[in-house]
Order: sequence, then C-alpha cells, then structure tokens
Amino acid sequence: MRKANGLLFIGDPHVSSRKPGRRRDEKYASTILSKVEYAISVANERKLIPIFLGDMHDSAVETDEGVKTRLIRILCDAWTKPISNVGNHDIRNTTLTTGDTLKMYAEAGVLVVADKSGPVETVMIGDKVVGIGATPYGQSWPTDARPLFGEVDTIIWLTHHDIAFENPYPGSIAPTSIAGCRLVVNGHIHLHKNPVRVLKTLWMNPGNITRQTVDTMDHDPAVWELTADSKFNKIRIPHEKGVFDLTGKLVDPIAQEQVSEQATETLAESEFVNLLSADSPMEMNKSDDGSILKEEIEEKFERENTPHDVRTLILHLHAEATSLND
Repeated sequence: MRKANGLLFIGDPHVSSRKPGRRRDEKYASTILSKVEYAISVANERKLIPIFLGDMHDSAVETDEGVKTRLIRILCDAWTKPISNVGNHDIRNTTLTTGDTLKMYAEAGVLVVADKSGPVETVMIGDKVVGIGATPYGQSWPTDARPLFGEVDTIIWLTHHDIAFENPYPGSIAPTSIAGCRLVVNGHIHLHKNPVRVLKTLWMNPGNITRQTVDTMDHDPAVWELTADSKFNKIRIPHEKGVFDLTGKLVDPIAQEQVSEQATETLAESEFVNLLSADSPMEMNKSDDGSILKEEIEEKFERENTPHDVRTLILHLHAEATSLND
C-alpha cells in the first residue's frame, strides 16, 4: 500500500497536437503539456498522488509521436505513479481497447488506468486508509461501495459523466448517494461547478485544466489538493488570459421552421451547406479540427431552439466533413 500526504485531482487535460477552435497558441501542444508538467510538479513537491479525471488526450488515438513521448516523460517524472479515469475522448469504442493511446500508457506502466467501474487502489493518506474507485465514461457507478473494499476509513470515487450540477444540460444525470463513499470527483464537464451533496456523498467537479472553447474563457484552470486532514486547496495553474481569437461571427441566423420528421434530414443538410458557404471573416483564423464551425453551429442551435434530431444530423455531417480533411 503506497503512502502519500494527500491526493491531487487534475481535470481533463485534452493533450493534443491539433490546435482547437479559436485558440491562438503557436505551439498549442507545448502549452497543454506545460500544464500537466506543472500539476506533476505540485504533486511531487507536496507528495500527493496525481489523479487525472479522464480525457488525457483530445482524441482516443494521438498520432503525434513527439507529443506522446513528451507526455510519457512528464508522467514518468511523478514521484509516484499517477491514476487516471477513462473519459469519452480516451475511447474509440464503448470501452478502452488496445488501439487507444491511453491503453498504451497503462500497458507501459506509465499510469494506473481505471478501465472498468470498480475499485482502483487502496492507499494510505496520512493515518487514514482510503479506498479509491472509479467509473469510466458510459459505465454505471455503484449504489454501495463498501463491499468493494476491505477495512478502509473512507472511499473516494471518480466519475466522467454529464452530472446535473448547477445549470445542467438536458439529459444530464442526477448525482446519487453512494453508500460508504464520502466524495465523488467528476471529470467531463469543462467548467468548475459548485459541489452538490446527496445524503453523505459530496459530488464535485473541478473543471478542465485546458480551455478549449470560448465558453471556457473565464474558467480558472486549477488542480485541487485533498489533504490528510480533509481540506481542499485550489492550486491555480499558470496560464494566459487572452488565448482566444474572438474575431468574426457567422451571418444572421437562418429562420427556424417547424418541420415534419420526414423533412428533418433535408433541413439538416441544407442548413449545414448554408453554414459552410456563409461568408466568414474567420478564414485566416481557421482551426485544425473544425471546431470553430462546430462552435458557431451550436450557438445557432441555442439561439433558434433547433430540434434535437436536426442537431444530431447536422453535427453528424460536420463530423464527416471534418474527417475528410484529416
């Protein structure tokens, strides 16, 4: 059983060789890797076990060997092996498989990766025995964690789900009580959320350490230390403020009309074509991954209360168009 002074929760890094959306970084990968490196340095200095909340990479398969090598080097510098949950960006299928980059890290012994819902490890924090469990994206967490561990003083669980904190999205999952578990730390949601308590289980969401989209512009990237005396300390990660290019918006929104189910696909394709052909002053600021256009599409959805089936079809067309450019 390894011993530490506490735990360090690190929100989704989304390490990538491709610059997303409106980010202005000339060397985006270096920017994100420096944040991971800073988090590991904090863990080393304070003797904390680093715990990544999922989405280590932005894509399940990171193709840039240099980026992977640099990340491995940083992770290997940790004083103790980091733990990582599995996020939706870590997997190409419904679960982690041998073709996914995060699986390679696990097999190489760089990370302890929680690839299925259940107990991960029992550790000694100060004089307390702490059971750590995790539920990857798309899997179900237990209602009672006590039978999963031996004699422990407390249990901490990791999730990577769309949990209904304040201002929840439609279809988000209500947090529940997990018997025996005092704390659940969630990834997946990009912004910090106020904690929610359900009976004796406290749910918290630190937010990403990487700001990928304009809606996270005011987010304060930070890691969170949990000490042996149960105190939470927010540790800000050094970062620049003006990292987004805010130039330009698409033309005036197209009027939304009620359409029958049979006409849904036709509307979706026509709206997508209009969005692609719109004169935009953003051409010089286009992203590597097509996410600026996706951002504008999603803003249009919200303005016009676009039906869910139309949204699904348009985003599917966007994904196909983006993949053709890879």
